[in-house]
Amino acid sequence: MLKSFTNQTPAVELAPIRINNIVAGVIKTNLWDNLSEEDRFKFYKYIEDSSLLKRVGEPEDIAQAFLYLIKQSYTTGQSLFIDGGAVLV
Repeated sequence: MLKSFTNQTPAVELAPIRINNIVAGVIKTNLWDNLSEEDRFKFYKYIEDSSLLKRVGEPEDIAQAFLYLIKQSYTTGQSLFIDGGAVLV
C-alpha cells in the first residue's frame, strides 16, 4: 500500500521519471542568525541532545545526500531522512 505522505505515488505515476526527496532535519544556516548567540546556543544544544548523532546538521550533509540521489539511477520513490536520527527519537 502506498502512503500519501511519501513520494511513492508520484514515482508510480511518473515512472520512468525518478522521484526522490530529502527530508532535512535542523541544518546550520543563516536562518538562525536572528537569534541571539545565547538563544542559538540553547537551540543547537537542545537539537544535539534530542538527536541520535548528537549534533546539528551541516549544509554539506544535505549536499552529500543530494549527490547520492543524483548518482543513483536505479532509485525512485524514496525519502532520504537527513536528520541525525531525530525522527527515530
